[in-house]
Amino acid sequence: MKIRKILFILPLIFSCAFAHAADYRAALVADMDTGRVLISQNANMPNYPASLTKIMTLYLTFDALEHGRLHLDDYLIVSQNAAAAAPVKLGLSAGSKIRVEDAITALAVYSANDVARVLAENLKGGKENTFASLMTRVAREIGLTGTNFENSSGLPDDDHLSTARDIALLSMAVYKHFPQYWKYFGIKKWVYNGKTYTNGNRLLETYPGCDGMKTGYTNKSKYSLVATARRGGHHLISVILGAETKDIRFSEATHLLNRGFEMLDSNTAPATYVANNPKPQTTPAPVNSPIVQKYATDAPALGGVGVQFGAFSSVDSANAMIARVKNTLGANAHLEPNGGGLYRVRVTGLSESAAQNLKNRAMASGIDCYVFH
Repeated sequence: MKIRKILFILPLIFSCAFAHAADYRAALVADMDTGRVLISQNANMPNYPASLTKIMTLYLTFDALEHGRLHLDDYLIVSQNAAAAAPVKLGLSAGSKIRVEDAITALAVYSANDVARVLAENLKGGKENTFASLMTRVAREIGLTGTNFENSSGLPDDDHLSTARDIALLSMAVYKHFPQYWKYFGIKKWVYNGKTYTNGNRLLETYPGCDGMKTGYTNKSKYSLVATARRGGHHLISVILGAETKDIRFSEATHLLNRGFEMLDSNTAPATYVANNPKPQTTPAPVNSPIVQKYATDAPALGGVGVQFGAFSSVDSANAMIARVKNTLGANAHLEPNGGGLYRVRVTGLSESAAQNLKNRAMASGIDCYVFH
C-alpha cells in the first residue's frame, strides 16, 4: 500500500482565555486548502476519538478503491464477529453480504459499528486487530503524531486515542487524497433495506455551506464532531472533541466556523486558546516498533527546525524553487524576505528528524539545502 503524505504543518501562534473551555475538551479550526490553523484549543491533548475513528477506516477503504483492491459494486461478507458488534449498527446477520458503496455510506451517514468491522476484516485478512495496526501505521505516515488505533470503529478502549490536530490532519488527508469520495460525508439521508437513516451531523441541515463530515460519541469520549463548510471561496474544517452534550458540539462548531470565516475575511492572526479546566485523557504509550518509527521520521510534526532551499534575488526565482520542492518532494515551502533584498525558500515547523529526512531526500534529488534551527 502506497499512502501519500499530507504535508500540512499546523502552527500554534499565541494563547489567551476562552470563555467556553468547560463545555468541551479540545477544538481546532483550519483552512482545508492550505492547512493553516486559525483557532486551536488543547489541540495536542489526547482524547478518545469515538466514531471519528471511522474517518481512517474510510481513508483506507478509499485507498483500496483507488488501487483496484475493492470496487464500489463488490460485496463484502459479514462475519459472526462483525454481526456481534455493539450498537450503533445496521444489524447485519452473520453470513450475509453488503455492497462496498453501501458499507461506505453506512459509516459516513449512520456510523455503523458492524459495518466498520466488515470493512476492516475484508481489507486485512479477516482480523480487525491487524487492520487497527495498519490504521496506526498509516496514521504515522500521514503525520498523525498523537494517535493510536485499537479498532476500526472507535468503540471504547483505553489505548484508543487521538487529538484534535490529528483528526483535522486525517480529515484533510481524505479531502486532498480522495476528493472523488468526499461526497459521502455530505449525504443527509440514506435508505437501506427499506429503512431511512439520517446523518448525525446536524450542521448539514443548519449551517450554510456545510459539506461534511463526521460525528462521534461514547460515554468516555462525550460528543465530538468534525464539520467542514465553504463560504466566500474558503473551505474550513472545525473539530470539537469531548463536548458535554449534542447541542454544545453543534453550537460550538457553528460558533468556531463563523469565527474562522470572520478571521479570514479580516486577516486576523491565528490564535491558540487555553482551557480553564482541560480534561486530558490518558497519554498514549510511546510507539517503539521499527516500522512505526520509520513512518514517524517521515511524518511532519510541530517543531522549531526548518530546511532552507536557497536565497534568491528575485521573487520569480524563489517561486520556481518553491514549485520544484513541491513537485519533487511533496513539501510545502514558503517565501521569506530577509530584509537584504533576498528571498529565502523554506519549509519550517519541523521536528529535527523530519527536517533531516527532508534534507536527505532533497539532496538525493539534486536539490541543495541545509537544516536550520
